[in-house]
Amino acid sequence: MAPLAERIRPKSLSEFFGQSHIIGKGKVLTKIIESGNIPNMVFFGPPGTGKTTLANIIAERSGKRFYKLNATNASIKDIKDVIEDTKTLMGSKGILLYLDEIQNFDKRRQQSLLEFIENGTITLIASTADNPYFCIYKAILSRSLVFEFKPLKKEEVISGIQRAVKLLKEQTAGLVCDDDAILHISDLSGGDLRRAINTLEAAYSTCQDNHITKEWAAECLKVGVLNYDRNGDSHYDALSYFQKCIRGSDPDASILALAILVKGGDLLSICRRLLVIASEDIGLAAPQGITIVKSCVDAALQLGFPEAGIPLAHAVLYLATAPKSNSAVSAIYSALGDLDTKDIGELPAHLRDGHYAGAKHLGRMQDYKYPHDYPNNYVEQQYLPDNFKGNTYYKAGKNKMEQAAYEYWQKIKGR
Repeated sequence: MAPLAERIRPKSLSEFFGQSHIIGKGKVLTKIIESGNIPNMVFFGPPGTGKTTLANIIAERSGKRFYKLNATNASIKDIKDVIEDTKTLMGSKGILLYLDEIQNFDKRRQQSLLEFIENGTITLIASTADNPYFCIYKAILSRSLVFEFKPLKKEEVISGIQRAVKLLKEQTAGLVCDDDAILHISDLSGGDLRRAINTLEAAYSTCQDNHITKEWAAECLKVGVLNYDRNGDSHYDALSYFQKCIRGSDPDASILALAILVKGGDLLSICRRLLVIASEDIGLAAPQGITIVKSCVDAALQLGFPEAGIPLAHAVLYLATAPKSNSAVSAIYSALGDLDTKDIGELPAHLRDGHYAGAKHLGRMQDYKYPHDYPNNYVEQQYLPDNFKGNTYYKAGKNKMEQAAYEYWQKIKGR
């Protein structure tokens, strides 16, 4: 017997769960499907969100011959076999090829599809859990519409589970599935309906007295539900979320973001990002921050997980509640930008190295004024090259530390 998830797979748009941002009355993908004019498409999003189901529905409505390949184990020969069918009556209306996990196709295999996509022999629907803009050949992307599939909402997962329970009750008289069991499975599904249905099926096949309780559902759900791939798009999304929460001075969201990363187990990425944040987002507003964070990071690296989470939390809460300044990152990026667009010319001769024979003859370090020989260890002289004279890169942040330094130097420099 086919798995339960396969048996309840929707056969029409009216039965389809989720993706209400693209599927439904008046939505773009629904209109495309109803028109019958199916373009090449890329579906991307996490597992269990309906990508394969929707491809099946589209194939049924299109009247095209439907082929499904998984890029994990498909070869160029498999593609050629599909293409051969376009030359027969079997492929007279054209072929719709559903290529699952296209990120596993290298550029050469993706390119082998291009000619047939361009001439319309093959209509391609590719799916991936990775960001397509990173993993799909640009020529294919430019010829395709890209649709993002999002994790299902809780109520959508519940509806899917209830439909599966109804089917199970039809085949097993007296089956009882408690409402709190359904709620528990939906809560821990991570928006993945297939995972929820597989959990329900496991609970059904192993429960006592045909009674699925919350407690037994929980026994069947003792694995993590976090959608986190250390080598995938979600990894960088989580790191971005982490930094933006700290930058936004929200300690609660920052700790939650840290917890997501800790669950992912990538200690090195957490440590590197914290060190960046200490200078990029806190910087001179709390200049001791980099030292505190470095100490916490060193402790975390020595401890390893699970204890590493404690000094990491110390660093995160310090940074999230610290005053903020981006003056350091703004200054360096501004200077780097100028170097990309302007000729720096010669460095000022009086600031160049003069500690060698002949330096005086070349005019090196002549007329250099040693600041420590002057009051307040400061004397005015030209530091920027002639081509950059008058440029300003550092702008003091609106915080106590930088404003105090700014006022001090304004006074010393007599401005």
